[in-house]
Amino acid sequence: MDFTLTDEQLSIQQTCRDFAEKAIKPIAKAIDDRSEFPLGLIKEMGAMGLLGLPIPEKYGGAGADFLAYCLALEEIARGDASVAITMEAHTSLGATPFLHFGTEQQKQRYLVPLAQGEQLWAFGLTEPGAGSDSAGTQTHAERDGDAWVINGAKMFITNAGTPISGGVTVTAVTGMRADGHKEITNLIVPQGTPGYVIGPPLKKMGWKASDTRPLNFDNCRVPADNVLGQVGTGFRQFMGILDAGRVAIAALCVGLAQACLDESLKYANERRQFGKPISAFQAIQFKLADMAMEIELARLMYYKAAWLHMHDQPFTKEAAMAKLFASETSKRAADQAVQIHGGYGFMDDFPVSRYWRNVKVNEIGEGTSEVQRMIIAKALQGR
Repeated sequence: MDFTLTDEQLSIQQTCRDFAEKAIKPIAKAIDDRSEFPLGLIKEMGAMGLLGLPIPEKYGGAGADFLAYCLALEEIARGDASVAITMEAHTSLGATPFLHFGTEQQKQRYLVPLAQGEQLWAFGLTEPGAGSDSAGTQTHAERDGDAWVINGAKMFITNAGTPISGGVTVTAVTGMRADGHKEITNLIVPQGTPGYVIGPPLKKMGWKASDTRPLNFDNCRVPADNVLGQVGTGFRQFMGILDAGRVAIAALCVGLAQACLDESLKYANERRQFGKPISAFQAIQFKLADMAMEIELARLMYYKAAWLHMHDQPFTKEAAMAKLFASETSKRAADQAVQIHGGYGFMDDFPVSRYWRNVKVNEIGEGTSEVQRMIIAKALQGR
């Protein structure tokens, strides 16, 4: 197999690496300390085309391939995970559904400003009582003449309440299927729609500079043509979207793990104990070697899953494997990074303290580690 990246992929990777070093890293601690959404930074990323990387140029995007998008996410996450998840949730969960399932009119109205970075978009799937059990959606919508009336609540939704949020695509039960299962439909709810209530930002352990909120829908009326795709196809839509999203999250995890290794290498060469740099001690060397090995394996796993996706081959199992291994790799890397830093790693003045807080959610968001193992097991059994 040829793992050589194309010139375009290398260019995007280097651009994002430079941007992360010069623009993101210098403010990462400050925005984390203040739980501050970095509006100016996100607008700059939009102007650079980073918020529409995998969207075709005719819809305002950069027209890059999926692997290039994942490479970009890895580099942005290397700068800061909060910024990376803002980019990932907007692109993978917010914009991509319009590309794959939207009508031409919906693409022109919603996708173009999203791809151009003028707006952010949210995807409302998780609910207070329906997380891993995504089919357990309680939010419901009823047809009333030329409108859908939505009632219910969503939880842990990213990008819904920023100053440039354009709206949310929300999953809702719109009836029952012949087999007795819920009929789920995706509905487009623009910002400012009466009955759409955006809750206050949630206080989080990590990803503090990203926007995460509860949403409520109280007799929220949207036009009948705000259905994304066809009525009743919502479950199939979001399962496909989540597959690609998990590959992107794997790339984000690899970037965060790489940041842990970067800081550990730097510190191990500078910190002296017993008359020599701690990098001279085998105990530290083994930690660094294990981190580097797992990061490289995780990177190759998301490369493969991205390649399969780009070539229209089944990749559900590979996406689950990549997300599972990369998320757990990032957690182990952060744990070892703090250990290498010793007491200083426990101090917020050192980046590894923030990295350690940020890694845990990787094992939860867009499908928990337990769900990924279920997906893999079902694939092994031919289901």
